[in-house]
Amino acid sequence: MSAASLARELSALESEGLVRKRRVLETPQRARVKVDGREFVAFCSNDYLGLAAHPEIVAAARDGASVFGVGSGASHLVLGHSAAHQALEEALARFTRLPAALCFASGYMANLGLVTALAGRNAAIFADKLNHASLNDAALLSRAGLKRYAHLDLAALERLLAASRAPRKLIVTDAVFSMDGDIAPVGELAQLAERHDAWLVIDDAHGFGVLGADGRGVLELMNVRSPRIAYMATLGKAAGVYGAFVAGGPELIALLVQRARTYVYTTATPPLLACALMKSLELIEREEWRRAHLRVLIGALKAGLAESPWRLLPSDTAIQPLVVGANTEAVELSLQLAERGVLVPAIRPPSVPRGTARLRISLSADHRLEDVQRLVDALRSGAHRT
Repeated sequence: MSAASLARELSALESEGLVRKRRVLETPQRARVKVDGREFVAFCSNDYLGLAAHPEIVAAARDGASVFGVGSGASHLVLGHSAAHQALEEALARFTRLPAALCFASGYMANLGLVTALAGRNAAIFADKLNHASLNDAALLSRAGLKRYAHLDLAALERLLAASRAPRKLIVTDAVFSMDGDIAPVGELAQLAERHDAWLVIDDAHGFGVLGADGRGVLELMNVRSPRIAYMATLGKAAGVYGAFVAGGPELIALLVQRARTYVYTTATPPLLACALMKSLELIEREEWRRAHLRVLIGALKAGLAESPWRLLPSDTAIQPLVVGANTEAVELSLQLAERGVLVPAIRPPSVPRGTARLRISLSADHRLEDVQRLVDALRSGAHRT
């Protein structure tokens, strides 16, 4: 493939309004940031609880580095599994109230490792059509049969499960769908898994730390417990640091240690991150006010955009998608907001279906009510210009 062919591919993306560009963040990840030399209020990050720059977490990372150094130096199964990693896995199991947990370098790697360890050529995977790309890639990499059902269509899912003769079945779903902000009916999915002898793989990347009275995630929110659940959550969103984990029964975790290739064949994350995450878990559990404040912000945003010319999708989570429609219009609205000192990303295909380009508004406990009002005012101004 020549450079000219790559240039043509890039030109095609440009003509469709699909080229993405990176901004340079010059400050810690907060609600108010400096980007490319300018001050902004940002509604871009997944730092839902405002912990990414918390001084206690920073101090825990610094202390961890002084004890364990910076790099882990090896994979977990060679000599990279430190006492800090072990303590974090035990803490995550306690926090989620599941028997055991295993840490991965990222949510993408956790999903790839989990799904490919559970499913092979003879298995069948049943996936919601709006699942995250990592779950889709994991299903393809597993070489299992893949059946995708319409978003949240449990009747269609049950028909597919009933027709399957695969010796191992996996229902795979996001908990909170990252571009729509809606929540999967995990209780009903668990019942389907029980009825059809299937595993239920839950990606709670956007629910962990936020959902439930104590931030334990979607399982706490919906009061669901099942030995058939393989629960994955990330640690770089509400937890404010980096990494991911899978939690479930002891047999599941033991199998992943042996067969999850993204765990076995990669260097362990720096132990200092595990030390930081121990403090993060403490704050998530202790500071309920962060979730309470987030709920107030969500309500204020919904009220402020009630008369918007664009469609705010029904979401009770920190993810508030404002559907604009055309790619170019979403990008233009995002640029107009930036002119007024407000950053909101324009999300376009393939992240969302064609014709549903949107602004993905991400709220954080670090935002103030006046920040939300500033966003609402900027959007109203943008509506007059379009």
